[in-house]
Amino acid sequence: MKAEGMNLDTVSGAAPAEHTPRRLSRIFQDLANSARDKVTVGEIRQALGDRSFATLLIFFCSLNLLPFPPGSTLILGPPIVLVAIQMVLGNRTVWLPRFLLRKSISGDKFRHMSEKLIPRLIWLERLIKPRYWPFARGHADRIIGTVALVLAVAVTLPIPLGNWFPAFSCALVGLALSERDGILLCIGVVCGTLSLLVIAAVVGAAGVLAGVLIP
Repeated sequence: MKAEGMNLDTVSGAAPAEHTPRRLSRIFQDLANSARDKVTVGEIRQALGDRSFATLLIFFCSLNLLPFPPGSTLILGPPIVLVAIQMVLGNRTVWLPRFLLRKSISGDKFRHMSEKLIPRLIWLERLIKPRYWPFARGHADRIIGTVALVLAVAVTLPIPLGNWFPAFSCALVGLALSERDGILLCIGVVCGTLSLLVIAAVVGAAGVLAGVLIP
């Protein structure tokens, strides 16, 4: 009987454990555990393997949520733009330039980032699941890539404290894409719209203030 060779996962309808992809929180935990003097973008991409554009989108957005010095978004923002552009173009695999693959952060900073990020990822991973996905299979990347591109440009703008909200929104959109969660996608789009409105208000207020102070 064929059933005799089945394990409990197969009988219960779940995929065998060896075919279940590692969740993003597990990947970051493994990288943090093995980190030495530095962790390069190339090593992170290798650890992610053939995970989707969504995973790299989440990763690069997560970097922008950390309290790096002012101006760091000019370095950390362009990778989000690059990934988003490739999504809009319909690329099947992620291409990153060699100089970007060689970029690194210290092992201590990566572990600190992971300590902050992993609990939040685990919490989110318990909530997100495939539901109410509005796109047909294979049609989501270009549309979500366009949304991510707009938010990525906002992340890159040198506006003090102006990058966190759009980066957070873009990470939510990436998580929604990775799990096909329509509810989370709506939340991410709403947050992204609010983040753009906040940036517009800040820029407008700064323009008005400059007009008053500078005759």
